[in-house]
Formats: sequence, structure tokens, C-alpha cells
Amino acid sequence: MRGQDDDAWCLAAQRVGGRRRAHRRLPAFRGAWTNRNGNWWSTLEAGLPGSLDDTPSIDAWIRLDASGAVTILTGKAELGQGLKTALLQVAAEELKVPLDRLSLVTADTARTPNEGYTAASHSMQDSGTAIRHAAAQAREILIEEAARRLGVSATSLQVRNGDVFGPNRMRLGYGELVRDQLLSVDAKQNARLTLPADFTVMNQPVQRIDIPAKVTGGSAYVQDLRLDGMLHGRVVRPPSYGATLRDCDIAQVERISGIVKVVQDNNFLGVLADQEWIAIQGMRTLAATTTWIEQQALPDSADLPSVLTNLPSRDTTIHDSGNPGKSGILVDGTFSRPYLTHGSIGPSCAVAQFREGRLTVWTHTQGVFFLRDAIADMLWMPPENVRCIHAEGAGCYGHNGADDAAADAAMLAVAMPGRPVRVQLMREQEHAWDPFGPGMVVKLRATVGLDGAIADWHHEVWSQSHMMRPGPPGTLVAARLKSFAFPPAPPVALAQPEGGGDRNAIPLYAIPNCKVINHFLPDMPLRGSSMRSLGGYLNVLAIESVLDELAARSGQDPVAFRLRHTVDPRAREVIEAAASRFGWAARVKRSASTGFGFGFARYKNLEAWCAVAIEIELPRQSGGVRVRRVVAAVDTGQVVNPDGIRNQIEGGILQSMSWTLFERVTFDRTRVTSVDWSAYPIMRFDSVPESVEVHLIDRPGDAFYGVAEAAQGPTGAAIANAIRDATGVRMYELPFTAARIKRAAGL
Repeated sequence: MRGQDDDAWCLAAQRVGGRRRAHRRLPAFRGAWTNRNGNWWSTLEAGLPGSLDDTPSIDAWIRLDASGAVTILTGKAELGQGLKTALLQVAAEELKVPLDRLSLVTADTARTPNEGYTAASHSMQDSGTAIRHAAAQAREILIEEAARRLGVSATSLQVRNGDVFGPNRMRLGYGELVRDQLLSVDAKQNARLTLPADFTVMNQPVQRIDIPAKVTGGSAYVQDLRLDGMLHGRVVRPPSYGATLRDCDIAQVERISGIVKVVQDNNFLGVLADQEWIAIQGMRTLAATTTWIEQQALPDSADLPSVLTNLPSRDTTIHDSGNPGKSGILVDGTFSRPYLTHGSIGPSCAVAQFREGRLTVWTHTQGVFFLRDAIADMLWMPPENVRCIHAEGAGCYGHNGADDAAADAAMLAVAMPGRPVRVQLMREQEHAWDPFGPGMVVKLRATVGLDGAIADWHHEVWSQSHMMRPGPPGTLVAARLKSFAFPPAPPVALAQPEGGGDRNAIPLYAIPNCKVINHFLPDMPLRGSSMRSLGGYLNVLAIESVLDELAARSGQDPVAFRLRHTVDPRAREVIEAAASRFGWAARVKRSASTGFGFGFARYKNLEAWCAVAIEIELPRQSGGVRVRRVVAAVDTGQVVNPDGIRNQIEGGILQSMSWTLFERVTFDRTRVTSVDWSAYPIMRFDSVPESVEVHLIDRPGDAFYGVAEAAQGPTGAAIANAIRDATGVRMYELPFTAARIKRAAGL
């Protein structure tokens, strides 16, 4: 059975020779990793840029037809990050074709390259790099073909707007030049890329192509998809983990007018109807007439940090350098975050159709090829008989319920051959069964010496796997509930340098004596998987909080203290830019309730650099944090769409604010209890900052560095430090709610 040997499932990625290998099975690597005092080296041989290394044929990425229209193909998915627009900008720049003549096909197991998961901020590095190099080489091939036909030197030709121009007004369009197999050649390592000084499309604020339909009520999401003859499906989930079905009254549901079919397969229950509201009524009736056997299998949630640190763990020292330093001022603390739900505003959805032995699934998964394999295994079908097509979802970052909805739709479609089946989860199902962002604990102890420099640093992190995505069928809820149920997939520890729970646990600062230990927790009380930034959010918050505390107790300015320990010139420039744009040196408190905070990180210590400065108001009477102003500086290498990058950083800032101040999954000894918005509050519009500024540091000609998850850690840290500045009290247990702040500060 494919997917059961999960020792082979890991994420291990590092920039080597201009390429990135990520989210692949281990055998895809042609070398070995070694760790030398925390520094990562690789014996991998140099390969082609980005995802070209796995799919080298140019026509896998670039297609031309006789009309001159160009189709760009990517194995990555649009998740609301503006990827479609950025990839088209890259292709248009290198092909010298107007944007309106380009179309884009995103992840589709029948049409596009397999680029693994759309995750870890790899899309531009992997797919953007591949498309840029493929497009540049396609342009050169077309120029060579034009030179051959015109009988002139290729150096005498120029390309504008999809036409090749030569001497004496000679001109050939791309459509005239294309012929069978012209682009069916493998890419080479070196492409003649357009120089940044000559950019006309890249590094320009192009309007996103996915926005118009979203703001005008058009067909933008998989939730909007309607196929001829489509049935509406709904599922009935067990009320808790491990619950088993005792009995249910299917006949009562079948008597409801408009119900087409009720499906039961062991603990999997679903209904099919011609109309969506009838399907919902059938689901509710079925749920009300179903009895489950439950068990008290969850721990006491009142002291989650203690629960996590006492679970069995696999311990690894991921960094150890230097010798014990001199005595000085000691700072220590235990930081924790609760489980977090993805909280997608639009509950997960999928459409599936089973016809003539073949299954097609439209899904907002972040890994169509892995989901295809998981569904094929779940249904005992050959993978070639399953096709997964990405369709954008109304909210999807990390591993939310998208894959589960796809599996549900597949189960119901197979039970009703020929008819398309649309399944959308209900809010309580999404919140109760979401693969949560895992609860975590960080214990940090550090010392600043008499000379004002950090002398010792000891960091320990407790976390489960952040990578339980499809591949093995047991990652899907339906596969666990059906007959011949698949067991939950074995836990996967994500390797450094990217890491999972230990992501960003190794501080980027110059510290002579530093030790970092990862306590990997194979078994956790709640289902968990990937959520934006993985462990980087808490690790950065803890590191930056302790750094601020060391600065405060040694009488040093927090920004100056960071710069004192920063060797990386790009990190220094980002820190200085954020501080300067914020006016950090001249900051003045408006009142006694004003607080200022600063946070910095390089995401995964490999990707974009981001620094965030924040001003808050924290009235003593309410204890609630009001963020007034946020200023961020970002270095993401070569910029493709500056507006798109600002969108990502602004979104990350707001998301991190919501995590830091509001969000927490709650549960009792049996069930998840935060199954609606009243029990799981998120940030509302009245809590949005008065001002958010994002400043980009231009790096023309540089590589693409992942930016989508760069702001989460620095923002949370800046808020934590601003609370400390306003109250004099350090907060450790997330979220920093008004009640907790008032209790800690004695307000």
C-alpha cells in the first residue's frame, strides 16, 4: 500500500546551486545532509533552477498556439497570495508578450508539473524561478527559429509584444514560428534572463487577476462551482475523536422529499439531495437520529503547557555552539501557544464526479498530486484513474479542511456514479475536525553579561508534527471512518534547516554560547498539521521577547541591542529600515497606556527578512490591546509585484494580531468545544490597526525569497514587547487576552 511507510515523508530543503527541493520524498535527493555545529551543508550536485530540476521540459511550463496565445502551466495553487498574477508577470517579462495574451493553468494532476505542495513560501522560488528560466529559453528558441527562417543572424533580431523583428521590416509572430516539438526540449542551467534595468512588467504593481470576481460576486471559488446535474452532499461527522456509531435511522432521512440517497460506510455518514437546503435538512435529521459511543480521551485543557511538556518526546539537539559564558543578568520564561484553527471564513468545499471508472475532484487542496494518491488508496483505485484539479477556496493556508472535503465528495460521488457531487462542510464540522495548528511550548533561558552582550542562550521547544498532509490516506477523516479504515498517518518530524515545530528556533543573532533542543511529540491530544509559519510564530515570539527583556534589564534600547548582535547585513538593513520609517529613535508615549514594540526574523532563517515596529494603547480599565500603528520593512529579494508583497505582509500582520490577542481552540475531556465564532473569537474590523505601512527593500537581480509567512513571528513579538513596554509585565501564555493582561498586570 502506497503511503504507509512514512519514514520517507519529510520536508528537507536548502538552497543549493540556485535550486530548491522541497516537499518531496527523500529518494528525490541525490545527496546527503550533514550538520556542522548547526550549519547545514549539502553534497547535492547542482541542478536546474527551481522546479525545472524535477520537470525540465520547457513545454511542461510554456505552451504556444498558432494564434500567438500563450499558456503558462504551474504545479502550484493560488491560495489568495496573488501567485497567479506574479507568475504571469514573470512569464510576460521573459517572453516579451503582453499580459492579456497569457493564460495560466494551476495545479492539475492531468495537465501541470508536479511541484509538490503549495506551502512553506516556496511558490516563487520553485515555480516562479522555473517559469522565468523556461520562458527566457523559450524566447531564445523562438528567436533562433526566426533567424533560421529569415536567413539572418539571431543577434540581429529583437522581440516585442510576441513578435520577432528583423532587418528590412521583417517580422514573424510567435504563432507563425511555433511548430510541433519546438519547445519539447529540456531546459539548460543558464538562461539569458532579462536584466532588471530592462523590466517592463516585473517589479511593477500589476492588478491581481483573481480579485475582480471576488469583489463583484462572480465565480471565484470552488464554493461557486456548479456543474450540470450536480447533487448537493452533506456529511455527518462523529461528535468527537474515536467516537463509534451505535445506531442511526436512515429510513427517516430517506423519507424527506428531495433526498436522493443516504450513504453509510461504517462510521462515515452522508446524504445526497437535488437542492442544498434539502441536503442540510437531511444531514441535520440524520445527525439527530444517530447515536455515538464516545470516550473521555482528551486531557485537561486548563494547563495545556504542562500537558505538552510531560508527553513522551523524541529529543534532538539542533544547535550547540560555544562554551558557558560569564555570569550576568538572567532572563527565563516559558512561552506557550494553544491549538489554533484555520478559521477559514468560507467552510471547506469540493466537487467530485465518478464516471466510467474515473474520478475527478475539484478541490482547494494545497497538494493535488498527494491528495490524488491518498484518495486513490482510500477508494482502492489506481492513481491514474483519479484526477485532482485545483480550484481556489474561500480561505486556505496551511492544511485546513480542504482535503477532508475532497475525500468526502469522492466517497459520495462513488456512491452515485455519473452525477457531480458538491460537498461543503458546516462551520461546526470545520472547527471541530480541522487539522489544527499545534499547541506548543518554548522554554528559554538567556544571560546578558556585564559588557552588555548576550553571553548564554538555551532554547527548548515542545511540539508535534506540523506536516500531516495527504499522501497517506490516513490523513483524511473519511479514510479513518469508512469500512477497512486506514489508521492515522505516523507523525513526521520535519528536518532542519526549515524545520517544523523547531522552525526559527535557532536564533539568527550572533550569540557565543547557544544551545537549542527540539522535543518532538509523536502523540498529541488533538489532530494537528500545518498552519501558516508552523513553529516559527512561537519561536520568534519567544526569542524576540527574551531579547527585549535582556535589553530592558541591561538598560539598552531594544533596536540597538538587536543591531549589536546582528552580523547579517541584510538583516541589519531591514531592522534599520523599520526603525527609521517608524521613527523609533524619536518615539514618544502619548499616555501612560502607550506601548512600543519591535520584532524581527528571517523566515526559516532562509527566506525573506522582516522587521515590524508597533505602537499600542492599553487602557488600564479594559486591559484590551488597541494596535494604533504598524510599520514593517521587508527584504524578499527580487520583487515581482510590489503590491502583492505588501498584501501578503499586511495579511500576515493582521493574522498574527488575531492569533496573538484572540484565538484559542478549547476542548473538554471528550470534545472540541470551540465550534463556532462565539467560542472561537477572531479579530474583528474594529480591532484593525489605524495605520499599516509596508516598506520594501529593492534587490534587483536577486533570487526570489519566500515572503508569505514572514510577518507572523515578528508581529506577534512586537505586540508582546509593546505590552511589556506599556505595563511593565511580560506575557507568556497566548493569546494575550484582556482578562489575562489585567490579571498579570494587576489592573
